[in-house]
Amino acid sequence: MRLTLSEPKFLKESINIISELVNDVSMKIGPNGVDITAMDPANVALVEFKLLASAFVEYEVQSPTELSVSLDNLKNVLKRAKPNDNVILSREDGENKLQLDLVGGSKRRFSIPLINMDSSEQKIPKLSFSTRIEMPADQFDDAIEDVGIIAESVALMIQDGKFIINSENNLSEAKVELPSTDSTSISTSGDDVTAKYSMDYLKKIVKGSKISENVVIEFNKDYPLKVSYTVTDKVHLGFILAPRVSND
Repeated sequence: MRLTLSEPKFLKESINIISELVNDVSMKIGPNGVDITAMDPANVALVEFKLLASAFVEYEVQSPTELSVSLDNLKNVLKRAKPNDNVILSREDGENKLQLDLVGGSKRRFSIPLINMDSSEQKIPKLSFSTRIEMPADQFDDAIEDVGIIAESVALMIQDGKFIINSENNLSEAKVELPSTDSTSISTSGDDVTAKYSMDYLKKIVKGSKISENVVIEFNKDYPLKVSYTVTDKVHLGFILAPRVSND
């Protein structure tokens, strides 16, 4: 197996974000790319990551394989990758290590151990959404940061055709209203919708703005939230977040 990536940010930033939710992952490496599906320890957020074979300048996989690694180990190596480096992932048959070469002005080689993980497959649930918003990722990031100074949860709402992000406590409230524009597309069933989610998780999820310029947000009343960051033919980073049912 030998995979060469000339745009390290797609792997580097994605692993940084995923590592805030889960500790260890199994990477499925097949003919179409590298896949990670993982649930956080609290069973609140599910992560789906796909780094497509077309994102690599070299992609040699003799047969599908699954490699389990500590994200701390992987993240620490990828932190050393410069924007213009080539990142080469390789593994010799029978070796219990993943080798990473960072090649730019110099060649740096790192080896991290593979680990044993539960072989049970994490399945992505089939969900049906009444609301879909596509908008600039940094705008959604800013909105979550704005309302995040008020409370530990955030309400996502569709009211009168507008996308509203709101948080409140006994004394304070913050609200961001986003109408449909050339850059923000709002598709809805026509009914007003409200669902509440954990602010802590959303603050981690919106870091996907480092991956893609746009974000797709899908939700329904008191229903899981799906947030997706995609760069065509290169990478997909998606999250499914359980709703928060509380009186705060």
